[in-house]
Amino acid sequence: MKDVALHAGVSQSTVSFVLNGLEDMRISRETRKRVKEAVDALGYRPRGAGRPPKSAGLGVIGLMLDEIATSPFAAISIEGVQEEAWKNDIIVEVVMTGGDPQYEAEVLKKWAHDGVIGVIYSSILTREAKPPKGFARHRVVMLNCYDAARQYPSVVPAERRGGEEATKVLLSVGHRRIAFITGESWMEASDQRMEGYERALRAARIPVDPSLIAEGNFLPSGGREATLKLMAGKTRPDAIFCANDLMAVGCYEALKELGEKIGETIAVMGYDDQEIAQHLSPSLTTVLLPHREMGQWCVKELLNPRVEPTSDRMECPVVMRESHK
Repeated sequence: MKDVALHAGVSQSTVSFVLNGLEDMRISRETRKRVKEAVDALGYRPRGAGRPPKSAGLGVIGLMLDEIATSPFAAISIEGVQEEAWKNDIIVEVVMTGGDPQYEAEVLKKWAHDGVIGVIYSSILTREAKPPKGFARHRVVMLNCYDAARQYPSVVPAERRGGEEATKVLLSVGHRRIAFITGESWMEASDQRMEGYERALRAARIPVDPSLIAEGNFLPSGGREATLKLMAGKTRPDAIFCANDLMAVGCYEALKELGEKIGETIAVMGYDDQEIAQHLSPSLTTVLLPHREMGQWCVKELLNPRVEPTSDRMECPVVMRESHK
């Protein structure tokens, strides 16, 4: 749906309204036409297209998230879960708990009573999570989190490899003074992305220069301030790797204030592949977080009869655009 929205130049909500035939929405005939042309051009098939209607007998999977509104990635995970579940004639019940243990316990109790196929337990931040006691009643898969004992199947992004591959891309086009703007240090993802950056430099026999590492905060303000600090330092970077795309936005602002030409006089790399990355000028080379694929993996794992728990670190590929040159 995201690709259809971009092709038609409209929001994903508009695409959804058009495809669901909501005629009472004030969407112009021309916009509806653009959406339908984009659907045809991309060969997009809405969820459930071409399937016979079902009146009963659908299975249910419970999806429990600690937060939804704080990140765009929760919605992507939910879509991945729903798409894969519906392929198997399963619907998904979604709850947001805010991390409240009592609320989690009550929901898990209800789902046990309802006889759900299984539960996907998801965290907005990649982290170790303490399994609720109610897990004992269910088949459980953990999404973007894991338990210390590895008792339950889990999937998380391969953040170190993502950071390493992003740095390798910068090295491959000749950059050697590669700076890194960190996220918040208490976040596991931030530390692992920097570990990948350092690992790639060492593999290329380039010493890690502390003066080329600046602290950020995962926000545009942090990216701007860290970039100004780096550019005023003793070693001028020829590339800046930002630990997320929002900091890359602030990095762009600072570099343009300084008269730099991104992709020409200095390179920039992001991480996350948020929608804004492709709209920056020049478009931002970044690393994709595979939240949709992780959601799909969880459903497949729940439906797998295998007893032994498995864990996966899913590849975070580099999305090549214009800013890394």
